[in-house]
Amino acid sequence: MRMRKPMLAVCALLALTACGAPAADDDQAGGTAGAATAGSSSTAPMTAAPVSIAFGSDHRFPSGLVVSVAEPKLFRPSDSAYPRSERAAAFGIAIYNETEQPYRLSSLSVRATVSEKDAQQVVDATQGYTGIVDADRDLPPGAMARVTLAFAMPSESCPVVLTIRPETATGTTAVYSGSV
Repeated sequence: MRMRKPMLAVCALLALTACGAPAADDDQAGGTAGAATAGSSSTAPMTAAPVSIAFGSDHRFPSGLVVSVAEPKLFRPSDSAYPRSERAAAFGIAIYNETEQPYRLSSLSVRATVSEKDAQQVVDATQGYTGIVDADRDLPPGAMARVTLAFAMPSESCPVVLTIRPETATGTTAVYSGSV
C-alpha cells in the first residue's frame, strides 16, 4: 500500500505535464525549427495562439522556409491605383528557401488586417506595387526572392497585422504586427 500513493503521484504528474506539451509536429506560428541565417529569428515556444513577430524579424516555418517582413512603408497611392485609397502601406517580404525542395511562389498567401478588419491589397503599377510578379516561378533550395505587397490603410494611425501562410492548404502561419 505504501508504494501505491507515490506511484499515483508520479502518474498524475506525468499525465499533467503530457497534457500541457504540444505535439512535436504542431505547426502554429510560434513553432520554430531553428534560427534563420539572416537577421533575428522568432524563437517563441509552440502555443495554441499565434505569436506576434516584430517587423524586421525572420520567421522559420517547420518546413524550413524562412520569411522576413520589413517595417511597413507608408505612401500615397497614385490616381491609377486600384482600389482607390488615400493612404497605403507597402511591406517588403523576403523569402528564403532553406528547404530541400523547390518552393512555388504562388503558394504564398499574405493577408493584412487593420483594426481586426481585412485590408484590400493595393495595385499601383505607377509606384511599382504590382503584387507577386513571378508567382508561377519555383524558388530553388538555397535561393531567396523578394516581393513587395501594398495594402490600403485608413487615414489615421492604426494597428496592422500581416499574416503569412507559406501553403494555402495548411494552418501554418507567421503573424507580424505593428502600427502604421
